[in-house]
Amino acid sequence: MTSPSKQKRTFIIDFDSTFARVETLEELIAISLKGNNKKEEIMKGIREITNAAMEGKLSFAESLERRVALMTSNKKDVETLIKFLKKNVTPSFARNKRFLKEYGKNIYIFSGAFKEFVVPIVKPYGIPEKNVFANTFLYDKKGNIIGFDKKNPLSKKGGKVTQLQDLNLEGEIYVIGDGWSDYELRESGLAHKFFAFTENVTRAPVVEKADHVVPTFDEFLYINSLPMAHSYPKNRLKALLLENIHPDAVTRFKEEGYNLELLTKSLGEDELCARMKDVAVLGIRSKTEISKKVLDSAPKLIAVGAFCIGTNQIDLNECSKRGVAVFNAPYSNTRSVVELVVGEIIMLTRNVFDKSVKMHSGVWDKSAKNCFEIRGKKLGIIGYGNIGSQLSVVAESLGMDVYFYDIVEKLALGNAHKCSSMDEVLKKCDAITIHIDGNPGNKNLISERQFAIMKKGAIFLNLSRGFVVDIPALASNIKSGHLAGAAVDVYPREPRSNDEAFTSELQNLPNVILSPHIGGSTEEAQKNIGEFVSSKIVDFVNAGNTYLSVNLPNIQLPELKNAHRFIHIHGNSPGVLANINGLLAKHKINILGQYLKTDEAIGYVITDVSKEYDSAVINALKAVPHTLKFRVLY
Repeated sequence: MTSPSKQKRTFIIDFDSTFARVETLEELIAISLKGNNKKEEIMKGIREITNAAMEGKLSFAESLERRVALMTSNKKDVETLIKFLKKNVTPSFARNKRFLKEYGKNIYIFSGAFKEFVVPIVKPYGIPEKNVFANTFLYDKKGNIIGFDKKNPLSKKGGKVTQLQDLNLEGEIYVIGDGWSDYELRESGLAHKFFAFTENVTRAPVVEKADHVVPTFDEFLYINSLPMAHSYPKNRLKALLLENIHPDAVTRFKEEGYNLELLTKSLGEDELCARMKDVAVLGIRSKTEISKKVLDSAPKLIAVGAFCIGTNQIDLNECSKRGVAVFNAPYSNTRSVVELVVGEIIMLTRNVFDKSVKMHSGVWDKSAKNCFEIRGKKLGIIGYGNIGSQLSVVAESLGMDVYFYDIVEKLALGNAHKCSSMDEVLKKCDAITIHIDGNPGNKNLISERQFAIMKKGAIFLNLSRGFVVDIPALASNIKSGHLAGAAVDVYPREPRSNDEAFTSELQNLPNVILSPHIGGSTEEAQKNIGEFVSSKIVDFVNAGNTYLSVNLPNIQLPELKNAHRFIHIHGNSPGVLANINGLLAKHKINILGQYLKTDEAIGYVITDVSKEYDSAVINALKAVPHTLKFRVLY
């Protein structure tokens, strides 16, 4: 059935910096200038002309004339541009291809760009060629561009207004664009509304004149009650990313259309609470603590991403009670930590660090005393998880004998020896390294008693959690000479930013390597973490997938096709599923698929239903006893 809105509304869409991410004529000129040593100088002038026209400071006709006069392009350059533009359709238009195809007959492209490359880009999106109004090039016999058709209304001042007058369209006319010439359609009285599109560029004079500012095409569709790819515009969801999270994660959230706030540092509890009112997605690393108080101040929070391995800084129980999914990156920086551990074992065993410090002070200390190979030495690993087990393999390949202890039964890799107690490892090994989780029960796991039973002359490393080691006890054993050295990357209290001073009892002790929590801080690891955690959050928000969530029941869902998805997170109490299905039956809703997973505290029900249903069921499902969070996706 054709909706009344489809019959009554016509949509005029700009092309440059709206449908496409870029100013296309600029890109074409840049292509033709490849290899020209004056390219940057010429392009700077081109951009100045473009911006002057877009902001209404220069007529479009004059702008076009001046830019084309600077061109040395040909048909091959146009073909290259088309290939480029196919990869640079604005993301929110690309993901709403279904709407564009469905409403294509009601959509017109009005552009000062050129049909030669506009039509090949919009046609696959269901917009007929006859609905594309743009300029056309003039070519010589060799295919070089020598000008443009000056009879075309769109080549002249006020060209879009003239073109719209000529079409004599009926019904309401909505204009979407980023430039002054788009606003002129509204100013002329021919268009009913002008929507300033700001996903790619924001022009203040244009925004000031708009009926609405739409940061994405999703927002345009949403406020006009039109079908869209997402059930809710992402620009209305705020994502707060702290602690300098990797640019790949930022890019992912930008492409999804989130309203982003980025900070390079962590925040204290009160400061974080003050920012959480409208936050839907929170991204942190290891220094930001997510307490009950923080969660109480975040009524719209959907998901938390820990862009690191550990989650002990997050109150997972409180997140679960609110239906907030938490994701981390348990594997992404494993190799980075392992490599640093191996490097530090070698540095400590050879006394390289102290000798390097002396060299910087002008002291030449060439000696083999207390310098040893690691081959044949015993390495003790406390915690045989992802990092501990991979370290085991790498260390063995370097000739070390590996011993390990874990409270969970683990299969030994290679020729590693599984020990029956932590004490057994501590007594036997020449180097001890800790790789355990952030369980509060692990506080001061390694203290004076544990140091005392280590071999005299052993070295000790902690790259796991700061609070698991009694720092004064470690310092005392270094000073006494019982331990030959130590490497520490994590501390009970760490600065919140690089501007804050660091102090520790371990400073200035011999053969002690101190690093600022950089075990996983490699470009490779941070990139992997950024990609992994952001993808999990996006998948949860878009589709409801909780696979690898650390606090909600894990479900990996099939792709949502031609249906709406009801996401229901609830306290695990008897009768909830029966209540949900009873309401669906009462409202005569056809269930296409249903998925349930529970743990001791939380139940997670996903129901895919036919698109046609009474919307009253939404409020009814939200009111089901023990409901924590309810969402609709499509």
